[in-house]
Amino acid sequence: MLPRHPQEEPVNSPGHDTIPVENREGAETRNGQTERLSWGARTDIGLVRGHNEDSFLVQPPLFAVCDGMGGHAAGEVASSIAVQTIGAQAPIHADDILLGAAVEAANAAVIEGAATGKGKPGMGCTASCVLIENNKMAIAHVGDSRIYLLHHGTLVRLTHDHSYVEELVDAGEITADEARVHPSRSIITRALGSDPDMYADHFTLDVSTGDRLIVCSDGLSSMVEDSEIEAIAVSSVTPQSAADNLTSAALSAGGHDNITVIVVDVSDDGAIEAHRTMRKRLIRRLLIFGGCLLAAMIAAGLVFVNSSWYLANNEGTVGIYQGITGSFMGIPLSHLEETTSVQISDLPDATQQSLIGGLRVGSEEEAKKTVESYRDQIDADKSSAAVTADRTTTSGSSDTADSSSSATKQNGGD
Repeated sequence: MLPRHPQEEPVNSPGHDTIPVENREGAETRNGQTERLSWGARTDIGLVRGHNEDSFLVQPPLFAVCDGMGGHAAGEVASSIAVQTIGAQAPIHADDILLGAAVEAANAAVIEGAATGKGKPGMGCTASCVLIENNKMAIAHVGDSRIYLLHHGTLVRLTHDHSYVEELVDAGEITADEARVHPSRSIITRALGSDPDMYADHFTLDVSTGDRLIVCSDGLSSMVEDSEIEAIAVSSVTPQSAADNLTSAALSAGGHDNITVIVVDVSDDGAIEAHRTMRKRLIRRLLIFGGCLLAAMIAAGLVFVNSSWYLANNEGTVGIYQGITGSFMGIPLSHLEETTSVQISDLPDATQQSLIGGLRVGSEEEAKKTVESYRDQIDADKSSAAVTADRTTTSGSSDTADSSSSATKQNGGD
């Protein structure tokens, strides 16, 4: 177990309901916004400490608080090394494993700094980091700094303190309120700078538009109850005003430690853009599918047209056509493939009527056979007509001869 600070008895609260945080010596603020996030941060020395051992990182979409320990000229060195390393090693995307690895790299850097004389042996710090990407946030955490989520007006603590009093709370031996004033509250059980094999807690959670995140050192959480943090977070309009009001509340409660607060608002979780992108992809896929379907239909239509044949009137004769009758957008769907000498007028009336609208056949070969059948039928009809005519002529001649013979006999008799 590691003592956070040399033991110092806290002084009484100055007795003010609120303490202005503007223009305080050593204070630092940072605020800004992107298309999806807006943030405000404040760090304050407090009312007891002689220097500020906290460091914070605002590198959107990455935010971190590191609370140093080890006394003057050491704690602030450890926390400074930690935030620099985390900022350099953090992933681009909300990957909690890689974010945890960045915190573990910071641990190695703090240990190396102590070994090489940059700071003091035994220096260390906490680390609480969050990286927000659209509707996901990756969290990596070591120590007793905290990360809270304000969702729909309800405050939820996302991190678990690595401290002796937190173990007592987990065991049911003391309450959370008793932990805040417990004499051993400064003892933490896991921190950067002490153990080369230290590991960071890490996990990923969902966030949504309207959520507010609070990353803070224990200078806030040890002085202000979670219920009051919730009330201040809900009532503060902007992230910077929330950070300022929370810092003021910690100062008003006594300000026994350095106070660092980062407040981040999720103004756009990317759901609208994701929906728009998904809709565009769906439309694109439908267009591609529709285009493919249309192309397939056109191809099938062309195959059907090219494999279709019919017979029709071609200026008084039977013509063989490839395709189908009619047109599409003014484009004929057939063409005359072959002319014949078969006269339409020589065909029976029923056949002539069928040829007016086009007589469909199965193939070009069938079309030719049908034409030949027409020709044979016409020839047969013509032959039959000729025979009938001959018979009519012969019968007429015979009747004339018989009449002449009869007349002769009658004349001779007379």
